[in-house]
Formats: sequence, structure tokens, C-alpha cells
Amino acid sequence: MPKRILSGTVVSDACNKTVVVRVERRVMHPVYKKYVSRSKKYAAHDEENRYRAGDVVRIEECRPLSKRKSWIVVEGPADAAPGRRTHKPGDTVPEAVTADVGDAA
Repeated sequence: MPKRILSGTVVSDACNKTVVVRVERRVMHPVYKKYVSRSKKYAAHDEENRYRAGDVVRIEECRPLSKRKSWIVVEGPADAAPGRRTHKPGDTVPEAVTADVGDAA
């Protein structure tokens, strides 16, 4: 069976090497015959932490990498450089930055 490929928008990049991608689809309501937007969130593997919230990416199904993660990001915007995230959540701010902010006050 071929691997599924979906396209969606990154809504969270808080976890290390993981992004949450929202995939939207339009379905017709069975009674009212009106098109309704439905969305689902997928946790996808991002090895180099290159994608940020708001990026439009393509994800591909793969073997389970963790309890919730069985998708991998295969394509995204061209300007997404490896290691784009400078600080991870919970890191301390360098002293040079705090000294500059203190002098400004």
C-alpha cells in the first residue's frame, strides 16, 4: 500500500524534533448538502527543528516513531533553514542579552 501524503499548516513547534500539523479537508454535509471544513491535527517528526508555526508543509506516513507520531515532514518552505530555532523551551537567556536589557531601563 502506498504511503499517504498530506498537506497542512504547522500549528505548534514547541516540542523538540516534533511539529503539530493541522490538515483541513472539505466534506459535504449528508443532509444539508453544504460543504463544511473539517480538520485534524497530526504530530510529525522534524529532525532538524526547521519548521515554525504558520509554515505550510507536506507530511508523509511512516512507521510509528512514538506513541502519537507516525508522520514525517518531507517538504516545507524554502527559507526554513536547519536549526532555525535558537532557543529551546526552558533554556536560560544568555547574560549578554540580559545586560543589554538592564542598561536600557
